[in-house]
Amino acid sequence: MFNLTPEIIGYIAATLTTTSFLPQAIMTIKTRNTDSLSLGMYSAFTLGVLLWLIYGLKIGDNAIIFANAITLLLAGLILFIKLLNGFKK
Repeated sequence: MFNLTPEIIGYIAATLTTTSFLPQAIMTIKTRNTDSLSLGMYSAFTLGVLLWLIYGLKIGDNAIIFANAITLLLAGLILFIKLLNGFKK
């Protein structure tokens, strides 16, 4: 039926996981409302994404690099907004 190589599967997975994160990122960036977001969770998530990016760079896996670079940018921005909101209170 389909002859999906590991690389194609990786790109499909990367696209799905990154785009699934997009609605939350867009809403948070637009509204700047982070009240319902856990600082601990977003800190751990952002660090985990950074480590996945480093891992992808070390093994040279473009799908991992692609997905985690974009997700790190978005998660980092959300974490930054969360921290700013915390300092304002």
